[in-house]
Amino acid sequence: MYLNLYQWKKIRNRILVDHESIRSVAKREGMSRATIRKILTHERPPGYGQKKSSEVRPEPIEARKTPNSADIELARWQQWLYELERGDTLDEQFANMLSGRTLNERKLVLAAMAWQRGFSKRAIAEHLVLSRNTVMKRLAACDVNGTQGLLARKPRLLKTEDPSLKSAIFGLLHEPPSLSGYNRTTWRIVDLRETLAKNGHDVGTETIRRIIKTAGFKWKSAKVVLTSTDPEYRQKLEYVQTVLANLGDDERFFSIDEFGPFAVKAKPGRVLAAPGESPSVPQWQKSKGWLITTAALELSRNQVTHFFSRAKNTAEMIKMAEKLLADYRDARTLYLSWDAASWHMSKELRAFVDRNNSRGEGAPRIELVPLPASAQFLNVIESVFSGMARAIIHSSNYPSVKAACDAIDRYFEERNRHYADNPKRAGRKIWGKERTEVRFDPANNCKDPLFR
Repeated sequence: MYLNLYQWKKIRNRILVDHESIRSVAKREGMSRATIRKILTHERPPGYGQKKSSEVRPEPIEARKTPNSADIELARWQQWLYELERGDTLDEQFANMLSGRTLNERKLVLAAMAWQRGFSKRAIAEHLVLSRNTVMKRLAACDVNGTQGLLARKPRLLKTEDPSLKSAIFGLLHEPPSLSGYNRTTWRIVDLRETLAKNGHDVGTETIRRIIKTAGFKWKSAKVVLTSTDPEYRQKLEYVQTVLANLGDDERFFSIDEFGPFAVKAKPGRVLAAPGESPSVPQWQKSKGWLITTAALELSRNQVTHFFSRAKNTAEMIKMAEKLLADYRDARTLYLSWDAASWHMSKELRAFVDRNNSRGEGAPRIELVPLPASAQFLNVIESVFSGMARAIIHSSNYPSVKAACDAIDRYFEERNRHYADNPKRAGRKIWGKERTEVRFDPANNCKDPLFR
């Protein structure tokens, strides 16, 4: 039977006054219909303790004694409970809190009601079978935060929120595993768990993963990045950008480099394979020959000038300069930009440039605009080489060096024709083959580490 007087009266009023059906009330209150019918047959719930006999037996005179303070307090408590059952002293605020609570929560509500009635904390703890410390703490919380503080549970600190555990985990992650006795270069979750257990933190692997993931850490593979080691990197970069920003209509800027040497043989690459087919290339092959392609990309019109070489040296650079002087004889100045290879900055090459500039016969002047050391990613011609390699070198098997040279000639011829018909200083990728836009940009990564 339910002994909550407030709930008892509420159910009787819903059925007898509001004419709600027994079935509906039983369903909403979570009771059986038999219990609802018993509530309807009694105005009040039965009292606590055993039923009193109808026959009142007088207490023997010799057994009577003067009541002490404990007896008086107990009688007062029983009288208060009797009034509470009848609903005479039932506070509406606490009455709502008594319904639908656990036994321990109802005891705490009764403790707050008894405290308001004037009972001592010691008596409340004794009669409700609670610890005095619990009564004191919950009543103090009730005074500060009201009824919410009375029933508020102490927050449970999750292991994933433990600051000492987090500090221990990241302290280990910031040091090599070898300091903890593991012959490894990176940590594993199981190694972290064992080390934490030795340090007094017994925690599971899933908790460790969750702490690491919540902090934003991820397991990633390191990538090799291209960086320049030139101490004058910024100054050289600013000079190149200044030249490009002020390039006149009668001036040309060339990005120059060599592709190769590479052997003419069957090359691996991405191909469209039929179902069940696995393309392969023999590891050991007899080369049909080798070649080097020396090329210069004119940035303002995206035109490539190239020829084939047998070496990378100053003579080939002078040959390229002479070819550019012949092809662009109407220009006023030719800016030649290349990386910091030794044959690109030799004394012989500088002497050739000085002789050309001292002629003064209307021939274009040559200005050298060197790139920073180890800055191949700034050399725009590398982007063109990457597109060429993807288009005609990868997955190729040319029968001879001449066949490979003919394919390269056709590639650059078609490319130059495309940009002659569609002039662009920094056009889009040609046929989707070039990995970056053909333009000078310090954030550009033109060189593809896989193309040769």
